[in-house]
Amino acid sequence: MRIDIITAVPELLKSPFEASILKRAIEKKIVAVHFHNIRDYSTNSYRQIDDYQFGGGAGMVMMIEPIDKCISKLKSQRNYDEIIYVTPDGNNFNQRIANKISLMKNIIILCGHYKGVDQRVRDQFITMEISIGDYVLSGGELASAIICDSVIRLIPGVLGNETSALTDSHQDGLLAPSVYTRPAEYKGWKVPEILLSGHLKKIEEWRENDALKRTASRRPDLLE
Repeated sequence: MRIDIITAVPELLKSPFEASILKRAIEKKIVAVHFHNIRDYSTNSYRQIDDYQFGGGAGMVMMIEPIDKCISKLKSQRNYDEIIYVTPDGNNFNQRIANKISLMKNIIILCGHYKGVDQRVRDQFITMEISIGDYVLSGGELASAIICDSVIRLIPGVLGNETSALTDSHQDGLLAPSVYTRPAEYKGWKVPEILLSGHLKKIEEWRENDALKRTASRRPDLLE
């Protein structure tokens, strides 16, 4: 997979990709992540990428021309499955969307800033709009890093145990069951006996039931 991220603050984005799972995925050439500074496509010497909004009002708007130049250059080099805009008014990001994106070959992620981008960018270039929650960040960079982390870990070969991602919360519409590790007893607090039994079928049944109980208690909306 190739991910091209268009950003006004590339230095804010780089660190998550220089450690842990994301770094290993890049080093193993399972995924390639490229950052494109939108200011490099500005039309003046001030590297301006924003201007006042027509009709008045507080807040600046990202201009269409630098974004058009950057996206058009990328599209001239390869085909993209999706051009994603990270915005608070996009569709809420979830595991289903992460699964869908993880199967793609090439994507562009555009990070918004200020009051957002000129609407014509969204009308003409964007094919998918994503929000990571009902709140506003100062820019789309941190949100795009979250999306990338969620997507990249699903790609075969990224995790040490590929079945691990399949048992995560939300993968089957439920929260994951409770998990335990050594010691089996600590300060009188014991691990459920069934998990120590070695009876795989009963353990799986316990986990399914526990996942349902946790989901009903913590996120009943998922069962509706």
